Amino acid sequence: MRRKIKVKKYSSVSRLKEMLNVLREHDIVHGLSPEKLRLLLDALGPTFVKLGQIMSMRSDILPAEYCAELRKLRSEAVPMPISEVEKLLEAEYGDYWRDLFREISPKPLGSASIAQVHGAVLSDGTKVALKIQRQRIREKMSKDIIFFKRALKIMRVVSKVGDVVDFDMILDEMWAVAQQEMDFIVEAKHLEQFREFNRKIDYIFCPGVFAELSTASILVMEFVEGIPLDEIDKLNKKGYDMTDIGNKLARNYVKQILDDGFFHADPHPGNIYISDGKIVWIDLGMMGTLSARDREMFKGAAQAIASKDVYELSMAMLTIGDTDRQVSHGKLNEDMNMFLRKYGGLSLSELEFSKMMSELLDVGLRHRISMPPGITMLSRGIMTMEGVLAVCSPETSLVEILSSHYAESSASQLDYTKEVMAAINKLSEAAGESAEIPGYLADVLKMAIRGQAKLNLDYPDYEEPLRIVSELVSSLNRGIICASLFIGASLICLTDMQPQILGIPLLGFIGFVAALLHGAWHGVWWIRTTRRFRQRRNIKR
Repeated sequence: MRRKIKVKKYSSVSRLKEMLNVLREHDIVHGLSPEKLRLLLDALGPTFVKLGQIMSMRSDILPAEYCAELRKLRSEAVPMPISEVEKLLEAEYGDYWRDLFREISPKPLGSASIAQVHGAVLSDGTKVALKIQRQRIREKMSKDIIFFKRALKIMRVVSKVGDVVDFDMILDEMWAVAQQEMDFIVEAKHLEQFREFNRKIDYIFCPGVFAELSTASILVMEFVEGIPLDEIDKLNKKGYDMTDIGNKLARNYVKQILDDGFFHADPHPGNIYISDGKIVWIDLGMMGTLSARDREMFKGAAQAIASKDVYELSMAMLTIGDTDRQVSHGKLNEDMNMFLRKYGGLSLSELEFSKMMSELLDVGLRHRISMPPGITMLSRGIMTMEGVLAVCSPETSLVEILSSHYAESSASQLDYTKEVMAAINKLSEAAGESAEIPGYLADVLKMAIRGQAKLNLDYPDYEEPLRIVSELVSSLNRGIICASLFIGASLICLTDMQPQILGIPLLGFIGFVAALLHGAWHGVWWIRTTRRFRQRRNIKR
């Protein structure tokens, strides 16, 4: 029978005090070095560690030395002491946990933000890997997410921080992924599903699960002896061909994306081992999924980029993504045209797929087009995988393998008889419709002579002038309301109406206060509107 560990109530105030103490201890007022930033994020807790892991993949934002240091957050978190590990085991299994495990190594094999892994031996002598979740991890992360969202609300009052990047969406996605990682029952299902998808590939492996011993907080897996992918010297001494490993790794990752629609969303070197000539995938808590429709749209977008088709690329983004406002198709096509000019002329060997995909997502964000979680996780996964290949196998091009895989799958699915029949049907339909064109033209001329013809013009960028007019009308209305309140309150002050406050009739006093508050609010609104208008005008220039 499980026992619940008794812990003191974890309030928002206590979490805030804890964060302030950490900031004070790390003396951030005197600047940040790469190592200091890593230690600070690690001390602040798992939510900040997750943000640091995401930041480590953004070499376009942070200097290389900061990215290199933050990558250590993936597997070098401060470990839990063995005494705390034993308490967590007792909470899950009860007093008889010592009967289940003959031995547990006191030194963890790896320690991350959410959990750490220990080598262990079962009572029957089987060697296993024991993944144990940190105490109160869900509670801490949920408090941090609430803090972040409140901070965003405050930031929106003084600036339009949410117009370009939807931070709420990013936080929601990060929290959804973190919750997935914190449920080890889900990870156990991921391991089984991954094994099924890759069972026919002899060079791919992932550990099996001891389901009868696993819980939502503890995962018992098959122990795998191996060498991490980034320990290249050790792999070379063992006689491994790193180019061959890189090609196999890239081919398998492309298969996960295009064929399975079920891919590792965090493929950093600490999650990839080499054992007995096989590529071993571990830590499958964070897995991305793509529906068949998403995969087809992804392929369509790749085709549009290859053919430099602005319209098809825009339509693919609008089809895949979602937006809460009307999109200016003219501006979107203009941004897509600039994107294709930048990347359309590059050869496959020159193309950085992760950078290209990141910029494409940035275009969507500028137009308030949010991508589904699977696509954004795919972007980060590809970015990480390209970084891994650049270190372990620089000759391997993920883009070339992706292109060749797509070409092979397209060729294998091609039915020439059906294609020929479809082409004949299209030609037949086109011939029939073309015969009716003279009749359509005659009808149009008759309607024009009778004055019944109408010309409908679609101005795609009408939103901006309409928005400006709407803001001016709103400003005028607010000014009229404020003036009316002030005049009305002044007229009431000419009477002896009771009761009174400071010699002013109560109703008049309320009117003055309302006019003052309304005027102050209108002033803040006007400053923000003016600033936003200037930003739009500068962007156009």
